[in-house]
This record gives sequence, structure tokens and C-alpha cells, in this order.
Amino acid sequence: MRTDDRKTSAAPLTRVRNLGILAHVDAGKTTLTERILYATGATHKRGEVHDGTTVTDYDPQERDRGITIFAAAVSCAWHGHRINLIDTPGHVDFSDEVARSLRVLDGAVVVFDAVAGVEPQSEAVWRQADQHGVPRLAFVNKLDRAGADLDTAVTSIRERLGAVPLVVQLPVGREDGFTGVVDLLRMRTLLWGADGDPYGEGPVPEALLEEARRRRRLLEEAAAELHPAALDEFCTRPEVSAPTLAAALRDITRSGEGVVVLCGSAYRNRGIEPLLDAVAAYLPSPADVPPVRGTLGDTVQERSADPGAPLAALVFKVQATATGRLTYVRVYAGTLRKGDAVLDMGAGRSERIGRILRVQADRHAEVGAASAGDIVAVVGLKTARAGTTLCAPAAPLVLEPLAAAAPVVSVAVEARRSLDADRLSSALARLAEEDPSLTVRADPETGQTVLSGMGELHLEVAVEKIRRAHGLEVGVGQPRVSYRETVVRGVRGLVYRHVKQDGGAGQFAHVVLDVEPLDESADTVAADAGGMADRSVDRAAGGFAFRSTVVGGRVPQEYVRAVEAGCRDALAEGPLGGHQVTGVRVTLTDGATHSKDSSEMAFRTAGRLALREALRACAMTLLEPVVEITVSVPDDSVGGVLGDLAARRGRVSGSTARAGAAVITATVPLAELFGYASGLRSRTQGRGTFTTRPAGYAPVPASVTQAALSR
Repeated sequence: MRTDDRKTSAAPLTRVRNLGILAHVDAGKTTLTERILYATGATHKRGEVHDGTTVTDYDPQERDRGITIFAAAVSCAWHGHRINLIDTPGHVDFSDEVARSLRVLDGAVVVFDAVAGVEPQSEAVWRQADQHGVPRLAFVNKLDRAGADLDTAVTSIRERLGAVPLVVQLPVGREDGFTGVVDLLRMRTLLWGADGDPYGEGPVPEALLEEARRRRRLLEEAAAELHPAALDEFCTRPEVSAPTLAAALRDITRSGEGVVVLCGSAYRNRGIEPLLDAVAAYLPSPADVPPVRGTLGDTVQERSADPGAPLAALVFKVQATATGRLTYVRVYAGTLRKGDAVLDMGAGRSERIGRILRVQADRHAEVGAASAGDIVAVVGLKTARAGTTLCAPAAPLVLEPLAAAAPVVSVAVEARRSLDADRLSSALARLAEEDPSLTVRADPETGQTVLSGMGELHLEVAVEKIRRAHGLEVGVGQPRVSYRETVVRGVRGLVYRHVKQDGGAGQFAHVVLDVEPLDESADTVAADAGGMADRSVDRAAGGFAFRSTVVGGRVPQEYVRAVEAGCRDALAEGPLGGHQVTGVRVTLTDGATHSKDSSEMAFRTAGRLALREALRACAMTLLEPVVEITVSVPDDSVGGVLGDLAARRGRVSGSTARAGAAVITATVPLAELFGYASGLRSRTQGRGTFTTRPAGYAPVPASVTQAALSR
């Protein structure tokens, strides 16, 4: 059943599949990737996560910690199809790495634990795939475990993700007796050997025949509800034929209306070949996805996946290696050749392609060219960053850039030896270049270098990378979280006059502002009802709304825009502790101009200073980042864990029993979770595990506000 990877380069565009493996941490993504590489002949030995022998978890930190930290790309072949696969991290701290991968993928396989079903990070990556419009298959893994149940996992997919699951397999055997599956499309049984040998086909066992027929009919009904051809056969024939059903499942998957569900055990090498068949049959090729859209000035252009079109490629990952800088790109249109000159639209300069590499995690094979639909690494680019567009110099185009997530945790870092300060600055700059979700800044008050990221583990990994890769001794200060400030009670009619005369042209601006809390739901209602919604609502940048009710031309439109820009400037530092201000609505109600001294600069300055003065007059409160934590603990440790969560200001939202353990869900301030991993281990004798995901911001209680401001 295995094929030779040397044939991958000859696959036509319609036989290319660019897909990612997505899941909650420890659901089996990396093990599944290993089995795919083995089944396709790309490797000749099955690597194991617990042994540190996997292909994609090649970084020393990944092997030490036993989790995927960095997205790793590999290529393999399956029955004439070339599969470019990215194994993504499952821990919430590295969700930005998942988002960057999804941006360049055409499809994905989402892995679910057959015991736990949909877990917090499973839901998070599912929503990320929704945002990027990536079609998915679902693979219910670990059916050989005690307590595994396909139907329970499918129910959680339906209820928690709001998806329409289309189950195409029926397990043969339960838990440690799981040996194969019934293929409901072709009504055949696929059985694997005790050591996960290639499967053998046979008829459906008599004991499972009635259940298989029932589930086949349910599959037909679900497909008929979503696909006209399946509906036609469902109404006119005794059953929907396998070719019609397969075509319907392909269209439903690619439209995102439903998700095909398969099952197996990656560790025991069962269910891998049918999953690969489903990837080839149902997920789209680069030729099936809509043309990529880009801009040039004010015009929007489209480029289809045509190797003969002008080049359009997107950089989604930069990696520094011992042999040089690798730039990972997805080629959307045109052909990229060794020695070509390409235009880096981010830096506005031309660069030359040194080498093009087909990537196999940390191993590379040089190729002469990469055409539309390819995912490759490039050597020789000096300025390209994640999100940069590479295009033909004669046909410039800017693709939609990657959006980096806002960091929520910060630590102060310093070199142990003063002589290493410059080396540390260089290492931090390279780190931020590789991972856009890491930011480096100098604290203006303390002079410290502050490293910010997505979580405690994210920062631990970053600092350890500096130590190992650069041989630096680094000191790390207490982690700090990114607080926000918001308005609780606003002010109305605040008058501010900006007058400046310094001998030349003067500055004059007169503004009157109303400042109040932002009620985003009211904006939605007003817009839906056709009312006057805010002219500018930028929730992604922090929840700020601005509008003008000035009449009679007392403030010209260009000055209104300048006032808004000034207000945005003022949001950078709030009056409580200099934190970013969010959740504010500002209304410009009146103003006045001077025939000679008014200018956009004057009104921008007036907007900034007026809002600062208004915020000092408002009743303000501090907001802190909170996370939803899911803790799995033995039954005999529940009391101690609940008490610890309460001491950390946690609010328990649910608790369920699962096979001798309790799963507790709570909302906890991020600042209270530092060091939680070691505390949980000591309370549960090492048997407790937990995961977190961001849950937004919440007001800081008055009793802890002063302590928070001093952090």
C-alpha cells in the first residue's frame, strides 16, 4: 500500500493536496503524521513521540517536552497525489503558529481523541479554520483506548462545533479489541494486523451488517439534505450509489457545509490508508480553490493557480538554521525558479532566489523550481518576513498579510554578563523575526528589555531557544500580563481648545467630546435596524468607536478624521497605569476652526489631548486577561484542585466525571496561573493535566487593583 516519494514532483496541480494536521495537545497529531509518512513510503520506520524519534518534532525542546512547538512541513505521495502536510502545534500558547499555517493551506485534518471528544484547543483550531475558510476532515483517533466511543465523539463535534458530521466508517471491535472499520460507502470491511500491517479487505461481518446498513442510510439522508444529486437518487432509487455519494461528500466538504468523519488508531497504525484516500478524494487541490486576491494601490486583482501566470507567493514562516535563513513560501500563481529576481513588497526591494528546497521537517531536497500550489522553502532572501508578498517585478501585487495575535504575557530579560548585551539584542531580534507573535520592547520607565508572547510556555520556549541556539546566559524577571483600561462612567460636553502661537503659522482647534463606554451589541442592533452605526469601529485594535454629530460644517470632514486619529493616539496610555485603553466610544459633538491657523495637525493634537483630559475625568477600571482552564484530575484530588482554583480567583463553570477522573472547567485570571503546572503536579502526584485558552478580558476586583497596577 506504500508509494514512492520520488514521484511527488511530477504530480499535476489537480493531484496536489496542501493540508494541515490540527488538534488539541496530545490528541495524536504528530503520531498521525508519522504514520502517514510511513504509509506513503516517505519514511521506513515509524517514529514515536515518547522516544523522541519523530520526523516533525525534530527540535530538541519538542523532544524534551513531548509536544509540538513549531509547525513542521513534510511532503509525501499517495496513489499519484502529492501531499504537502504541515504538522501544527496543539498547545494554546502556539495558536499563532497554527493561524499562519492555515493561511496557506487548502484543507485540514482535525484530530479528536475518541475518549475526550472535542477539547478546548480542538474548538479553538476549528474556529481558526472557519475564519480562513479551510475545508476539513475529522479523524477520531485512539479508538483502542479504554472508554473510547466514536458516537460520543461525533456528538461532541455536532454540539460543540455546530458542524454537520458525515460518518463514513463503523468501528470493528471496541477499545483494545478495535481491529478495523466498515467502509460505509462501499460496504466493505478493512482489517489491520496486530502490528498495524497493511489492511485487508473483506465483506461486512454478519454481526455488523444490520448496523452498517442503518448507518449507511443515515449517511445517505445527511448527504441528501445538503446535495441535490444525492437527493435525487435518495428519492428515486433504493439507495444512493457509492460514486454519487462520494461526489456529494466531496462537494459538501469543499463547501464547508459538512465534515466527513473517519476513525482509527494512529499509534497502532490503523485507519491511516482510508484517511489518505479521503484526503485525495474530498479535500480540494490548489486548482479547486478560488483565485487568490491581492491589491495594487486601490485596485483589487485576482490570480488563479496557473504556473504560467505572473508570480504571486506569500511568506508564512521564517526560520534561522545553522546553515542559513530559510523562508517558507506558498506559491499561489506563477513559477518560482532558482536564480529568479523577485520583488519583496514588504521591504519594497528586489531580491534573488538562491535555492529552492522541498522540505521534510529538518531535512531538505533541492529542486529547480516551484509552481503554483507548491509549499517550499527558499534560501537567499534577506528581508522577507512572515506575511510578505513575493511577486514578479513586472507584475507587483500585495496579498492579504498575516495578522499576528496580540501578546498577553511579558517577562523582563537581561544578559547575565554585560558583555553579552549586544548579542542578546541580536538574538531577540532574530527571535521576533521568526515568530511575529513575540514582541521585544524597551520599558521606558525601567530601561528593561521586555519580551512579550502568548503565554508562559511560549516565553519559556523562547528564552530556552536563546540559551541553546546562541549560548547565552539569560536572566528572566517575573512574568507580567498585559492589562487594559476601560471607561465605566463617561463624561459629556468636554470642551478643549488647542491654541499655539510661536511666531509663524499658529495652531487652532476647538473640539467638544462626549466619552462613554462602548456597547458593541448596541452597534450591531443599530446597524441591523438601519440606524446610524458608528462610522469607525475597530474592535481588533482594542474596541474603539468614533463618530461625529457636528452639523453645519463647523468642523470640516478632513479635521474630523484628524480628531479621530488623535483620539486613537491617546488610547495608547490610560490614566490608571499607562495601559492601553479599550471599550471606549467618542463622539465629536461640536467644534470651531480658524480661517488661517486651523490644520489637520492642530485638530489631531486637540483630539489626543482632549481625550486624555476626558479619560482623567471618567470613572475608569482596570481589565485583566482571563483564560478558560480545563483541568483533568483523579477523583481523589478534586477537592484540593477546586480549593486552589478558588484561591487563584477562579470561577468554576462545570465539572464532569470521565473514567475515574474529573474534568473541571473554570475561568481564571491569567496573572494567577503562573506556576500552576508545578502546583497541579504536586497536588495530584503528577497525574493532573490542564489546558487553557484565551477568554478575553474581565474587570479587576477593587481588592486586587492596586497590586495589579504595581506589577
